[in-house]
Amino acid sequence: MRYPFSPLLGGTLACSLALCAISQAQAYELYSDESRHLNADMTAVFGLFNSRKNYDGTSGGSTWREGFIKYGLSGDQALAGNGTAYGAFSLVSSATWGDGDPSGNTLGSERTTKIEDAYLGWRSGDLFPALGKDGVDISGGRQVVKLGRGFLLNDDGPNLGKGPADGALNRGGAYYLAARHAFDQTAYLRLGGQDGLHGSLLWLKSDNRAQAETELAAGTLDYTTKPGTLGLTWVHGIDVDEQWASDFQRQRKGMNVYSVRGEGDAGIENVSLAFEYAWQDKDSGPEKAWYGEAGYTFADVAWAPKVTYRYTRYSQKWDSLFTGVSTGYGTWLQGEVASNYAGPFNSNTSIHHVGLKATPLENLTVGALYFDFDTLRKRDSLNLDAQELDLYAEWAVNPHLIISPLVGLYKPKQDSNSGGNQVGGNGTNLYSQLTVAVPF
Repeated sequence: MRYPFSPLLGGTLACSLALCAISQAQAYELYSDESRHLNADMTAVFGLFNSRKNYDGTSGGSTWREGFIKYGLSGDQALAGNGTAYGAFSLVSSATWGDGDPSGNTLGSERTTKIEDAYLGWRSGDLFPALGKDGVDISGGRQVVKLGRGFLLNDDGPNLGKGPADGALNRGGAYYLAARHAFDQTAYLRLGGQDGLHGSLLWLKSDNRAQAETELAAGTLDYTTKPGTLGLTWVHGIDVDEQWASDFQRQRKGMNVYSVRGEGDAGIENVSLAFEYAWQDKDSGPEKAWYGEAGYTFADVAWAPKVTYRYTRYSQKWDSLFTGVSTGYGTWLQGEVASNYAGPFNSNTSIHHVGLKATPLENLTVGALYFDFDTLRKRDSLNLDAQELDLYAEWAVNPHLIISPLVGLYKPKQDSNSGGNQVGGNGTNLYSQLTVAVPF
């Protein structure tokens, strides 16, 4: 029997290679002159996956494949000294084959094609010198919206399949690759550019049933200088669709979330620092989540290795909202097995993380990610204490081909017979994947 989806127990958005490939995709220029550009955009991503253990109540392991193609047009038009209009339209075709993933969110028979991006916007150019270049940027429609480092709001996941709720939450496959990121309806105003004092106001509505089609408003206020950025975030839950909302998600209506955050190098060469402290004010009581992270790059050593340590803590009923992969493997879905299939899912846990990555070649990155998960309140939930080690490589063969193999070793403290959820004992699960991205 496959367990139904719960925002506390599974179904988080996952992707690293795919997201990075999309964000760095090189458009094919269809037309260009001094005042206008029209591009054809396409990214194809395919993945092979295997997990020796399952986390959905079924025995054995899972072997499956995922893929999607995103294709469309984007462009901009200068408005004779009155700024620049821009926009994009794209479709995504996605599918899952084989057994489906080990958490039971996909069954291997998901297929669909849907609109992904459909938005228009306007940037002010030099119209408002006091606000800087493009100091006013307003856009609306179907698009990805991200605040800060994506700790609260990164994109519209998850991409569930036919497993949960008898298929009622199905978005068409590619659960791990996260084929779909865009929010269905948005209105987004950014003021002040990227430096000095700047901020944003946002309204959005999701069409993702797994997110109870949440509607919310948000705002940010940031101050950026050379040493880094300090910022404030506010999120207000407006409504959810009662048909799809769990009791937990109904708390989003009227909920306020506040956070203070920062990132930068603090003026210290080769250092990276980041933190965010957030709290949620909702009917069931206050919840808190925070992290602190420090990294150092040994720039003068062969391969320029970088070491990172991060501690994250999510209170028992923390709502992770629209978090997701922000800057690659491990953010903010920590542990490829844990974050995607086994849990914890950004609530009721503390996480120690140590990361190491190096660049032996200009187009090749190798890395190791270690996570230690500690369930905070074990009597009221599954005991998801575990350790995970992920080893990966990212090889940009050329601008239109990126290959990334990954092997994960996941060791839970408990299994499904002793308070955990790994079926077949609490031995180490060997997880492997190979993802290939073809951006244009």
